Amino acid sequence: MLRLSIDNARDLDLRVLCLGSHSDDIEIGCGGTILKIVEDNRKAAFYWVVFSSDEKRKREAEESANIFLSRTKGKTIIIMDFKDGFFPYEGKEIKEYFEQLKREFKPNLIFTHYRMDLHQDHRLISELTWNTFRDHLILEYEIPKYDGDLGCPNYFVHLKRTICARKIENVLNTFKSQRKNQWFNQETFQSIMRLRGIESNSPHKYAEAFYCRKIIGF
Repeated sequence: MLRLSIDNARDLDLRVLCLGSHSDDIEIGCGGTILKIVEDNRKAAFYWVVFSSDEKRKREAEESANIFLSRTKGKTIIIMDFKDGFFPYEGKEIKEYFEQLKREFKPNLIFTHYRMDLHQDHRLISELTWNTFRDHLILEYEIPKYDGDLGCPNYFVHLKRTICARKIENVLNTFKSQRKNQWFNQETFQSIMRLRGIESNSPHKYAEAFYCRKIIGF
């Protein structure tokens, strides 16, 4: 299991697996942290997997992933087409893909959904992440939504205002199909990072927050 401080990731052999149920989940949940990692460690390798898309959202997801990972050379981007909202009923096929993924990429840091997320697709991806990867640092990210399932995370990554602005700009400019949603705006994304910045006493005022269930200390 990797012992990691995001603030000291420059010299690590960092192999990052990013898992998202839908086309914008990774960016909303941990986009700022990914930008920070890329800024601090250009040699980091990323394996970026989105499980659900249609043709329009696939184009958006590919464009967004390439923007967020534009400053790193080591990247693999995979956009799949499992049916949105039906993951528990397609669990066998998704589980088989996780087994394939385990053979294809050897991460030492994984970003996935929060285990207690109230969206059924998010919960399944989180569950299969833990089923598949047993000796890895797993950080569960949060997605603000109508369900009101935000909790009390215990791992915070402090972010500069410039990184937060890049994250928000990239998300809003890329995922045009989501602009019709009342929650999909700058205020939402900035507010949650400001709140997590308050909770973690961020010197830059902003942070992204995660649930870290297992980590090795000193």
